[in-house]
Amino acid sequence: MEATVALPSSSNLSPHLLGFLDHRFRTIDDLLTAPDLAVELSKTCSDLESDLSSLHQGLKNLVVSWSRRSITAKTAVLRLNYRLQDLGAMASRNDAVLCRDLPRLARELLRVEALRGYLETALRLEALVGDLEDAIFSENVAVTVKQERVIGAVKIVAYIDSVLENVAEFRPRWRRLLNSVDDRVDKALGVLRTRVVANHRTLLSSLGWPPKLSVSKIENGGVSAIPNPLVLMIGEKRESYSQSFVALCALQHVRGKRRRVDDLRFNAELWAIDELVSPIASRIEYHSSNWLDQPEFVFALVRKITCDFVVGVEEILQPLIDEARLVGCSAKEAWVSAMVKMLSGFLGQRVISVLAQMYEEREKRSEVGSSWLHLIDLIVSFDKQMLSLVKSEGYLIASELERFEGFSRDLSVMSMFCDRLDWLKIWAKIELRDAYKKLNAESKDDRAWFVENKKGADVLINREIEQFLLSTREDHRAPAITESALKITWEMIDRGQSLPAISSRIKFIRRTAARFLWHFFDVLLSRWNDTNLSLEFPGDETVMRACGLINAAGYCEFKLQQWSDDVNFLEMKMAETESNDHVKGKTSDHNSCFFDEEIKRLDELETDWLMSILANLLRQFELLSWEYIENMKQFDHGQNHFCPTPISVAMDLAISHDLVLALDALRSHLLVIEKTLNPRDFLDLWRSVADGLDHFIFRSIFGADIRFSREDVHQIGADMKGLFFVFRPFCARPEAFFPCIRESRRLLEMDKDEVKYLQAVLASDDENRIKCLRSFGVSHVPFDRVDKILRNRTF
Repeated sequence: MEATVALPSSSNLSPHLLGFLDHRFRTIDDLLTAPDLAVELSKTCSDLESDLSSLHQGLKNLVVSWSRRSITAKTAVLRLNYRLQDLGAMASRNDAVLCRDLPRLARELLRVEALRGYLETALRLEALVGDLEDAIFSENVAVTVKQERVIGAVKIVAYIDSVLENVAEFRPRWRRLLNSVDDRVDKALGVLRTRVVANHRTLLSSLGWPPKLSVSKIENGGVSAIPNPLVLMIGEKRESYSQSFVALCALQHVRGKRRRVDDLRFNAELWAIDELVSPIASRIEYHSSNWLDQPEFVFALVRKITCDFVVGVEEILQPLIDEARLVGCSAKEAWVSAMVKMLSGFLGQRVISVLAQMYEEREKRSEVGSSWLHLIDLIVSFDKQMLSLVKSEGYLIASELERFEGFSRDLSVMSMFCDRLDWLKIWAKIELRDAYKKLNAESKDDRAWFVENKKGADVLINREIEQFLLSTREDHRAPAITESALKITWEMIDRGQSLPAISSRIKFIRRTAARFLWHFFDVLLSRWNDTNLSLEFPGDETVMRACGLINAAGYCEFKLQQWSDDVNFLEMKMAETESNDHVKGKTSDHNSCFFDEEIKRLDELETDWLMSILANLLRQFELLSWEYIENMKQFDHGQNHFCPTPISVAMDLAISHDLVLALDALRSHLLVIEKTLNPRDFLDLWRSVADGLDHFIFRSIFGADIRFSREDVHQIGADMKGLFFVFRPFCARPEAFFPCIRESRRLLEMDKDEVKYLQAVLASDDENRIKCLRSFGVSHVPFDRVDKILRNRTF
């Protein structure tokens, strides 16, 4: 019997095989097809084995072929290695030659390349400059062609400049080429400008420019208008002038770009406008030579010509400027600037220089001073009129443009003082001398030092508000001389601010207004020393004069601080600080104001003088109350040393006779001071007096070894109420400003049990003592004085 073959377990079959069997044998009937399946599988396996054998044979053939190629490649690599070794040997032999010759060869190539670029650039520039010179130096050309050639020359110059800019950026070592081309172009442009200007002048002359000036009407005050030939141009003349104007503007534009002039800067100069002003200047100078002693006629003539022609200049020439593409240029500004420059030149050469020479002679200084100041007033008025004329054009930021030096300098005759520091110094000396004369004349009048007192109900209403709202001279109760001195100071400052350069403004104001203020401070100090306030019992008039000087110092300090907060003074202080930091090499105090030193000096004077009045009041009270204090120290229980004097029926109290005189003198002086001194300083003064009396009486009476009975306590209470009554006009609760006296009285008015309890507490630790004293309303008297007052209390 044959052995049965055991089938493998289904768990040992792969999922793929299980799936195959499940697919082929789904039912029992499918088992009958098993022999056919076995034959099919056997055939498939034999086919696979045949394919595998074929693959093995192909692989062997490939391996044999690759082995033959590998041997060939290995041989080639070995041969290459041998050749590289030979090449390395050759390189080592030629290394010295290569290191020496290659850099030289590279440098030579670079030199040749640079030379080629230089020659190409030079030939290119030579051709351009040649074209420019041909366009300029050609002769026998019609007028219309000349204008075309000017525009063509301008375009050539612009192209040359673009080439030069490129060379300057990338080839800075070609400096000689740049300088050579610049010189030839500048020379050509100079010749071109001369010819264009000559042609332009001829054209202006044919138009009837300049018009005739009727100076007789100026002298007689007439205001008839002068005809403007520019407005009367028509037809071919208008076209010719327009072409000439545009050509001259274009030439100026390219000349300005070559000189790196920024079109946006505040420079109103235009060559074409200058050609209009130049012939007018010669005629004005002819007439003005007869008016050297009457400069107001010169200003009137220049102002009239400027105003009469400004409308026509703007209407006719502004479109031509826009056509020439001069961005930011204004015909009106250029016209006004040229007229101002013309007038400045005339005044500098014919008037101010002569006055400056005459000022060196002492006997003529008075005459020169009046003429100089009159001329300054005319210049300031003229500059304001010219500036308002330009501002009327409608600038949105005209007020801001005034603060730019370039803008205001071109439109100001005052700019000549910025260029001549010696003239500025002479002007400052004349201003300061004139200010001294005015102040001396004002100070000689005693009424100028008189202080007006506010009387009536206005003094009693809104007292506390008044103390902090001091703005006018009347609020500060300053004498009239203060207003005069400040007015003189401001006049010098106002004239100095008309200088266009901020550095010149600073120098002028420091040399005039600042020095004048220090002189005025010396005058105040001198009058203070003459008040004799150091006397033991000064009169009311002396006290009033002293208060007036304090008010003057306070009002001056207020006005100087107010001026320093102005934006113009803030800018000047910033510029001055930056200049000092640059010169000294150290950082200054940037928080100070322009008149910082002057304000500090006034504050010192005001404080010192208030302290002098305070010391005088306290010293006078001490002298007058000396007998009262001495009687208190020598007190005898058997005598009534107080000699009470009734003060009023309503109070039903009596003040010691020895204290009445001191209180009456103190009250009288405080009322006089209250009527004369400004409210702010008086508030500080009477509070300081109260504080000083509080400490003096506390130390002299309550701090001394004096025994106090019940009657004595009542008498001292009456005396202290009398003291408080002196300060009643100035506050509702004057006892609040005498804390030591108030708390000492409170201690003396305690009954026997409270005194014993408080003495026991004082013997404990500090924390309990502080709490206990505060519960009794005592916080200013020290512990030892509290204990001493309690021990001196008798029952």
